[in-house]
Amino acid sequence: MVISGSILGGQISYTFQVDNYPGFPEGISGPELSERFRLQAIKFGAELIDKEASAVDFSSKPMKIYVKDDVFETKTVIVATGMVQRRLGLISEEKLLGRGVFVCATCDAILYEDKPVAVVGGGDSALQEAIDLSKYANEVNLIHRRPNFTANKHLVEKVSENPKIKILLNNILEEILGEKRVEAVFVKDLKTGERTRIHVDGVLIAIGWIPNTKIFEKKLQLDNEGYIISNGTKTGVEGVFVAGDVTDRIYRQVVTSCGSGVMAALDAIRYLESFKTG
Repeated sequence: MVISGSILGGQISYTFQVDNYPGFPEGISGPELSERFRLQAIKFGAELIDKEASAVDFSSKPMKIYVKDDVFETKTVIVATGMVQRRLGLISEEKLLGRGVFVCATCDAILYEDKPVAVVGGGDSALQEAIDLSKYANEVNLIHRRPNFTANKHLVEKVSENPKIKILLNNILEEILGEKRVEAVFVKDLKTGERTRIHVDGVLIAIGWIPNTKIFEKKLQLDNEGYIISNGTKTGVEGVFVAGDVTDRIYRQVVTSCGSGVMAALDAIRYLESFKTG
């Protein structure tokens, strides 16, 4: 049984434009690619249950997955619940998500060629995203609420030396402006209280990610940020495998998640076959 973002329930995060997935030279939207994955899984006999899993029990065999009033028993489980990006909590952020508000420079940077953008965040990911965006955008406004970045020294130096990146420390993104697409942002200086309107065509939110692992607390070994700790696809529980962003702190791409999904499926098949030969 595979526990994915859909069976886990809650918020599902899509990349709205995917330009680096093999076989789609013109790019494809995240929701469309997901729908193609779904149809292909159905074609090969997968039964999809679009309900929220409320609890799991990996302590006995068969293992149990609780979905509302139903209990599913299974010999093996693949956890592929992914993660969601942390949000600023602005109404305009939700309204313009996929319409200029985005979360992945690798996926969407080309859409902002010769355009001004803003990046919100101050860690390694935010600075790397700003650097990646600067290869396409004509201006990158890097907004961070603290007086110093939390990223490593090498990235801070690269950002500081990049003529396309404008650093705005001690600032918060207060509002994203635009009706149908992002048109500008209001930035507030936390020292002076001054509000500045900056024209941008895109806003990348890079303030961290939240793995969808709440129901696996005390069931699987998690690190201090909630990612599942694994050895390849194997967790510390026999018969439970893991794939994708829920265990990947580094690559976090659709294609790498698909690859790890294949590995988890093969490992699960071998595990099931061991019952026949054991």
